[in-house]
Amino acid sequence: MKRVVTGLFLMVWAAVAEPVPETLVREGIPPVPAALREKADRYLESRGASFLGWHPKRREMLVATRFADTPQLHAVRMPGGARRQLTFFDEPVRGGGYRPVTGECVIFSRDTGGGEQFQLYRLDLADGRTTLLTDGTSRNLGGVWSKDGRRLAYASTVRNGRDMDIWVLDPDRPAERQLVCENEGGGWSALDWSPDGNRLLLGEYVSANESHLWLAEVASGRRERLTPAGGPPVSRGGGRFAPSGAEIFLTSDEAGEFKQLGRMTLAERRFRPLTADIPWDVEGFDVSPDGRFLAYVINEDGASRLRFVATGGDPAPAAPALPPAVISGVEWSADGAAVGFSMTGARSPADAWSCDPVTGEVTRWTESEAGGMDTALFVEPETVRLRSFDGVAVSGFLYTPDQSKFPGPRPVLISIHGGPEGQSRPVFQGRNNYYLNEMGVALLFPNVRGSTGYGKSFLALDNGYRREDSVKDIGAFLDFIATRKDTLDPARVGVIGGSYGGYMTLASLIHYQDRLRCGCDIVGISNWLTFLANTSDYRRDLRRVEYGDERDPKMAEFLRSISPTVHASRIRQPLFIVQGKNDPRVPLSEAEQMVKAVRANGTPVWYLMATDEGHGFAKKKNADYQFLSTLMFFEKHL
Repeated sequence: MKRVVTGLFLMVWAAVAEPVPETLVREGIPPVPAALREKADRYLESRGASFLGWHPKRREMLVATRFADTPQLHAVRMPGGARRQLTFFDEPVRGGGYRPVTGECVIFSRDTGGGEQFQLYRLDLADGRTTLLTDGTSRNLGGVWSKDGRRLAYASTVRNGRDMDIWVLDPDRPAERQLVCENEGGGWSALDWSPDGNRLLLGEYVSANESHLWLAEVASGRRERLTPAGGPPVSRGGGRFAPSGAEIFLTSDEAGEFKQLGRMTLAERRFRPLTADIPWDVEGFDVSPDGRFLAYVINEDGASRLRFVATGGDPAPAAPALPPAVISGVEWSADGAAVGFSMTGARSPADAWSCDPVTGEVTRWTESEAGGMDTALFVEPETVRLRSFDGVAVSGFLYTPDQSKFPGPRPVLISIHGGPEGQSRPVFQGRNNYYLNEMGVALLFPNVRGSTGYGKSFLALDNGYRREDSVKDIGAFLDFIATRKDTLDPARVGVIGGSYGGYMTLASLIHYQDRLRCGCDIVGISNWLTFLANTSDYRRDLRRVEYGDERDPKMAEFLRSISPTVHASRIRQPLFIVQGKNDPRVPLSEAEQMVKAVRANGTPVWYLMATDEGHGFAKKKNADYQFLSTLMFFEKHL
């Protein structure tokens, strides 16, 4: 009789519980009802497509999209055409590009288990064979083709596991790779080749507020600085050679608060802006093959604008008419007849698009699915603006549920971005639309001080000893919620965030324990001293510039004093902590010590850890389970 009851129980359990992926470790999380999975399934099936580049000989795009568990490379031969899958891995493919001139192969990047030790591979399109180009264990970034398509430049930690040196290889003979120059620090990258193939333009990232450009001779490895050392910090990016090889195009904020698009001759080495009249960051650009025009993207209060500017006396192409959206990955086709890019908005998943620079006509190449739902019915965000505790202006995006379906004051989930120099933007919310459409929970995405997109002074306002000023900005958003009592319920507010946003979640629960009901920390920093001690070697100095150098005793004491583990006894609200075992940025130990410290209070803590993930869950089966369990958590506690 006992066996019969046990068997019957298992049958019932299988009917009501969502299976748990074997790679996930759960603590304190109740079974996910199968009914919840069924209800949320439509939201889990949305996906996007990212434009990666043009084929050099045909009007054909390379895109990244997901049909199974992870994003893979696909070719799209015409607008609206089928996505022909090119790679078939269990691990996500992180980026790729066709070989210039011939296009017979693709170079792409992939890591294992989220560890971010990226390797470069060659995919031969004729037979689908994949060849490893790098050593298989170090961290390798970039993959910039020479103009003739014969060589590839990239940055690698292969020498000592810490510093990003610049290497060059022929993808047909990868064993003969050449070390161009040794560098100190983890912020180096190869940006572009000179037209004659003799020099490389290099970027040196110091912090969100400071970066430099260098010129390196490929044969000798001799390196020279193009941008001056000393003086106020300047952020520069996107360096590209003009076809003449005598000048470069770049973005720089040296002339004001925002990054302007401009040019610099190698002889004079003085930045001359081309977009001085635009009071927003230029965040991406590309040079037309003949060098006559630049296509560039403006970050205007979080939304994107695609524009063109002439480099000589030609009239610039007109700006295309595009809906409010976020644009990335701008690239001219080899014949100069089109500009490709990715675009997403609150009512549109990310898709690949192109623009005709002559007519301004825009064409959608992919149409990604949203689980069969009508995205036109999804909520557009409201931009909210307010003053923080010290008068600094901060802003964010508020998504409010349909009041006819969910009348009265609604619970609010504050979602804090990472970085800290990230930025919340009005992109497609995908599965997060479940909160709005099915639970009636409002979503508030703040851009606290330290966020990108609002000027270099605002970007630096949270550095060093001012770290907790950004936490005080959350208090200002809580005050804002209290002014909207007709639609928002200040008594039912939760907080969620990933990476630095995870730290902000923990800090907010500590500072506003009487105003927040619960929180979810995803791969977040719990103790600044242990984080800096245990983060990957190639990142440590870059993070010290932003957060403070713990080798200074005064700074070490400050960082200790603001660490959530030190104040864990003040967290009395239910907490959900999510972590990837292989995270190279915020190590597993940050999550484990926080779980232990908060549970010591008797506070309920749900803990979810993936053994095959890193800094966030990238595999669909893991991400689905994380989302479903998070829905359960907020449904119970919010």
